[in-house]
Formats: sequence, C-alpha cells, structure tokens
Amino acid sequence: MTRFPNPLRLTILYIGLALARLGLIDRERAIRTTVLAWPRIITGIARMSKSAVDVAMVGVAVGTSAVAGVGFAGPFWGLAFAIGGGVAGGTIALVSQRYGAEAYEELGLAVRSSTLLVLVISLPVLGLFWTFPEEFISLITNNEAAINHGATYLQYVALGIPFAGLNLVGSRVLVGADDSYTAMQVRAGGAVLNIILSAVFIFGLDLGVAGAAAGTVLANLAVTAGFAIGLSYGTLPGVGDFPVKIDPFGSYLDPETIRNIVKIGLPVGGRNLVWVVAEFPMLGILNIFGENTVAAFVIARRIWGIMNTPGWGFGLASSSLVGQELGQNNEQLAEAYGRDIIRFAVATYIVSAIVIALFADQIVVLFADDPTSAEIPIATDLVYAACVAVVFQGVAGAAAGPLDASGDTNVPFASQFIGMFLGSIPLAYLGATTSLGYWGLYLAFIAETTIPAAINYWRFRTDKWKSISQTYRPDAAVADD
Repeated sequence: MTRFPNPLRLTILYIGLALARLGLIDRERAIRTTVLAWPRIITGIARMSKSAVDVAMVGVAVGTSAVAGVGFAGPFWGLAFAIGGGVAGGTIALVSQRYGAEAYEELGLAVRSSTLLVLVISLPVLGLFWTFPEEFISLITNNEAAINHGATYLQYVALGIPFAGLNLVGSRVLVGADDSYTAMQVRAGGAVLNIILSAVFIFGLDLGVAGAAAGTVLANLAVTAGFAIGLSYGTLPGVGDFPVKIDPFGSYLDPETIRNIVKIGLPVGGRNLVWVVAEFPMLGILNIFGENTVAAFVIARRIWGIMNTPGWGFGLASSSLVGQELGQNNEQLAEAYGRDIIRFAVATYIVSAIVIALFADQIVVLFADDPTSAEIPIATDLVYAACVAVVFQGVAGAAAGPLDASGDTNVPFASQFIGMFLGSIPLAYLGATTSLGYWGLYLAFIAETTIPAAINYWRFRTDKWKSISQTYRPDAAVADD
C-alpha cells in the first residue's frame, strides 16, 4: 500500500527523529509510531474540522442562538461516541493482541461481537432522542430559540448514532491490525463528504441546523458501508486491501468474547461518557454567564478538538503497538513503546499549541457572522487556556494507550472522572458565582487535563497493566508461555 508523503506526516516524523537524536526515544520506534499515528491524526483533524465547519456554517447562516443550540445538543450526540468508543476500546485491545499472535479466528469473533454490542446499545438511544428531543434540550437551558434549534439538530442527528458507533469499531479493527492508513481513507473521506453535504443542505437548500444534522447522518452511513464492505471482502474499491478479512456470517454470540469486550470497554465508554455527562452541568454553568459565553465555549471546544487530534493518533498507535507486543509476550518492548510514545506525543502537542496560539484571533473569527460579536474575545481567551491545557492532554492520552491495550481501563476512567467532576466543573462554577469570573473557565480547562495526566502516567509507571494484560491475551500467546 502506498503511503504518500504529506506535510503533517513529515512534521511528525521530524519531531520524532529530533527526539531520537536527543536520545529521548528510539529511532525505529519513532518511525513505526509515525507510520501508525499520522493517518489517525489526519482522520481526527478531518472529523474535528467537520464539526468546527458545521458550527461555523450554522453561525454564519443562522446566528448565535443556533450555535448555542447545536452546542446544547452536542452532549447527546456525544453519547454515540461514548457508546461506540466503549465497545471499540474492547475491540482494539482484543484485535491488537490477536493480530500480534496471528489468532485470526478469535479476531473475527471479537469484531462480530463488537458489532452486535454497538447495535444493541445504540438503537434504544436513537429512539429516545428521536421521540423527545425538546425535552432533552430543555434539561440544559430555557432559552427558547436555542431549544428549538437544538431539538431540531438532535432529532435528526440521532439517526446517525448507530452508524457513528459502528465506524469507531471498524476503525479500531484496522488500527489494531497495524493499518491506520486505510482507516484514515475511509473516515476522513466521510468527514469531507460531511462538509460537502452540510454546505449543500445549509446554504443550498436553506435547511439550517437540520441540514447540518442530515449531512452528518448521511456521511456516517457512507463510512459504515465502506467498513462493512472492506472487512467482509478484504478490500474496498477505491481504497485498497484491508489487513484482515472478517466472515460476516460467523458467530456473533460468544459469551466469553462479549464478556471481555464489556469488561475492557465499559470503563472506556465510561471515560468517554464522563465528558458527555460533564457537559450538562458545564453548559448549565455557562448559561449563568450568558448566551455569548455558551457560544464562545462551543467555539473554543471545537478548536480544542482540532488541537487534541495528535492524541487520537498517538493514543491509538500506543494501544496497537503495545497490544501487539503484549500479544507476543514481549512486555519489555511493550513498555518501551509506551514510554517513547508519551514523550513523542507531548513534543507534538507543544508544537500544535504554539501554532494555534499564534493564530487564535484569526481562527476564532471564522465562527461568527460578525467579527465584532461579543463571543469572539471570550472564545479567544478560552483558546489560549486550551493551548496550555492541551499539552497535558498529550500525557494523559498517550499514557492511557498502554493501559487500554492491556485491558487496564479502570484507571483512565477514574482519572477522567476526577479531573472533570472534582476539578474542572467546580472551578467553572466558582467562576460563574464568584469574583473569579472567567479565570474559573480557564482553570477548568487546565484541571481537565493535568489531573488525568498525573494519574494515568503514575499507573503506567507501576507496571500493573502488564499483569492485567495476561488475562486477555489470546490462546496462542498463552500457549507460548
């Protein structure tokens, strides 16, 4: 498979090679990590850019209330990624270890079981959001205009929840099988399609927030179809060969496999759910500041999402590479990959933060129909705070990679919970109710990442995750002991 050079890949590679020359990481591991990480980062940038562009187009076409409404609907849509991400967390742990051990029958069983779990969990959620969208949005705000826009967006985007979950599973299968490039082609292609469809629906057909939702649903459907065809036939026209081929007619109900996916994936889903759940009180707190602050926060979080995309690549690269080495019982090399990727991720995050900070003013104004809007300066300051916080996210995300690969997913869940509910939200509330003001929001950003970074890195250093991984290693690896 041809992996053509591009500026992002070269930038990441140069950062890795520079660290290798300084003796901070191993050169070969830097190269292998880059090969696996950069396509996932591209996917993340494409998806987060899609989300940011959606908000920008809605802001330009409809106004501040629509941006706030989409923001209020965001936590509910985030359930798709909490559900799918939880199941996918179990998927990548099992797939990477089985791929490393060449236990392909067990690998296929893990993929089919993951698919079934996503559908069983997500379809009832779809039904609730389709039936009661206004009631859900009203839980957060009493702003009538924002409720109307948010309910419209939520009702239609809910149709994409099962597809979004399945796409996460499909992506993790490929990454766990050492091929993030193909996953990038499928998912980034879907993100580009999403932007095109949203632009047509929002501006061409004047559908407003409903158009943004429709673009998201159709794009996710297309990506799901791509993964289904590629994994079933081992190849996808226009994309190329997949690293594994899964028999779609095999067993979906293996109790042990489902139990392992749930046991590993439940804390991962809980970790994803922490932010989704935390958004409800956070948006309620922001509502105290006013509509402009809500819109500013939504803008800042979209930019934060783009800044955080290196973590997607390094976290999944760590999960895959560490998992493959664990599957072959190479625990020392698994630890070495984890350690090097943490250092690699932090260096990359520093570069990303500097670039965004230098152009924060120019980036923020793209999200409003009026450059003098009241939310612009608020959003700019929040972006500066995010630039500081995101460096610690590099530690938190990369240190969680080996823990996820080993099945030791409870600690990253706990660290995210503590960071959000004992750090970030209390600080934001103090900002809304005391003279601390906006500094509470700035400190909330930083607490959200520094606390998980400290806890996840401590856990990685304990080596406990290595012994936990032995519970989930494939039969082939156990037999080699």
